[in-house]
Amino acid sequence: MEKKASGPLRCLVTGAAGFVGSHLCEGLLALGHTVAGVDNFFSGRRENLDPFASHPRFFFHERSITEPGLLEDLHKAHGPFHTVFHLAAIVSVPYSVEHPEETYHVNERATVRLLNDAEKLGVRSFVFAGSAAEYGIQDRMPLRESNAGDGTRWLSPYGEAKYRATMAVASRRRRPRGVSLRCFNIYGPRQDPSSPYSGVISRFVDMAVAGRPLTVFGDGLQTRDFVFVDDVVEAYRHAAASADESANGPCGIYNVGSGRPTAIVDLARLICRLTERPESITFCAERPGDIRHSTASIEAISRDLGWAPRIGLEQGLRRTIQWMRGAAQPTGVKASPDGDGSENKPRREL
Repeated sequence: MEKKASGPLRCLVTGAAGFVGSHLCEGLLALGHTVAGVDNFFSGRRENLDPFASHPRFFFHERSITEPGLLEDLHKAHGPFHTVFHLAAIVSVPYSVEHPEETYHVNERATVRLLNDAEKLGVRSFVFAGSAAEYGIQDRMPLRESNAGDGTRWLSPYGEAKYRATMAVASRRRRPRGVSLRCFNIYGPRQDPSSPYSGVISRFVDMAVAGRPLTVFGDGLQTRDFVFVDDVVEAYRHAAASADESANGPCGIYNVGSGRPTAIVDLARLICRLTERPESITFCAERPGDIRHSTASIEAISRDLGWAPRIGLEQGLRRTIQWMRGAAQPTGVKASPDGDGSENKPRREL
């Protein structure tokens, strides 16, 4: 028998089987919302859906966001959606370089079509997964939302396509009110270390748990801004709630990060300590094209949406290590710097 939708709000999550998308679905369901999830498993994983696949308020559709009429079909199946959380995308930078036209089609044009369909169907808020890659090559730190523009030197079609989609989303001031979240280096449980889309933390933890040396490219002094996946889920919920509060509520573009730079070699040492193993780090040649530093300014999202990260790096690493030790046999692959707190202001809840 087909499940009937119930719950305070209906939400659509594209990329539902992805690392972040699956955590977002789980969080929305825990709040009592009804969730329709879409994924074609290009990079998502079926096992990411396991914790909530049988939930009575979760409805999964194995479809692509490039299909014309997708949102209209889901609207007919489940009724009107309050919020669309659009996370589905081609997420591999190397893949985007090899397949630029496909990347623009999926990451930009399909997003604009979903946005237009959301307007026709009366969706109230549209929250988009932007990317720190939208900033391209930058010398200014921390990175502020205004640092990306048409004159930016993007490193890949992925970064440019995300930027174009972000600008389309952020321009919507009425229904659906649009918000794009430029997330920096997300990490946490359920991030597959063997995936080419995963970042340095999942791979370092995998190496450490397997008893292998942690492999660092270059001198390890390059820095990244790491943010725990639970904090990212909170940012998505804040964005949807804030965009919906009034006709003049916040909408636009916001960075999501810790606001703190961490050197890769310091990260490796911390993971060695937390896994209670001798420090074992192997240095390899620096890879051409790697960004040297990346840190987010999170002033805007804190001011406008009342969001700030709550999970500090050490706490988040402990949770990630605990999950990794209970997950599948580690693979011990090399690490890339790219991937994909404290108590702060009161939070709005979606």
